[in-house]
Amino acid sequence: MFGLDLCEFNRKRLRTSNMIERLNQSIKQRTKVAKIFANEDSCLRLVSSIVMEISDEWQSSKAYLSLSSD
Repeated sequence: MFGLDLCEFNRKRLRTSNMIERLNQSIKQRTKVAKIFANEDSCLRLVSSIVMEISDEWQSSKAYLSLSSD
């Protein structure tokens, strides 16, 4: 099975869905603030910008998963 051959550090992180839950929570919070969207495209633009912002944070922050076999 996938994940069993990973080190303990990565195994702990892959078994949880905290990153996805946080992403969904951020989208939910920011769309509640806007409340009413002019059309579907405006909602899509907001959600896309949220996802891009969080993706940038993930890429520039400390590594969540370790690629080394320490």
